[in-house]
Amino acid sequence: MTRIQSSQTMPESFDGSALSIGIVCARFNDHIVTELLAGARRGLDRCRVKEANIDVVWVPGAFEIPLAAITMAGSGNYDAIITLGTVIRGDTAHFEFVAGECARGIQNAQLETGIPVMFGVLTVDTNQQAIDRSGPGIDNKGDEAAVGAVEMGLLINAIEATYPPA
Repeated sequence: MTRIQSSQTMPESFDGSALSIGIVCARFNDHIVTELLAGARRGLDRCRVKEANIDVVWVPGAFEIPLAAITMAGSGNYDAIITLGTVIRGDTAHFEFVAGECARGIQNAQLETGIPVMFGVLTVDTNQQAIDRSGPGIDNKGDEAAVGAVEMGLLINAIEATYPPA
């Protein structure tokens, strides 16, 4: 197979200007998710994704993210989907059910549609850990998910252009 990119490729070299990106955000813990979204927008901007090519939808919580993600991915309107949410561990097993099912659903969405769906859902023990992962720098997991979405969108498009589906 032709090598599409080097392992040393820097995010700033990704030209996502022709990509269309969908973002699914969970309202639960929105004080964190709004910061993840700001990070995702910074990452997409760094990769030259046009604002007009970015659609954002909001769902009640992390458990609902996969349904919106698979719907967006299956629409044929997006090159990649970014999922953003925050699940903070509490005193019950609720954390394991929500975090695990959210992760499984996001993985299924990309495998069933062939569209990259990036996992930008924080699964943390404390609110402080969530704050630490949603700050203004490039360590913001929304930024990281956005850059990954551009990289994967470009990669899948390049593979399909080189080896069109039968």
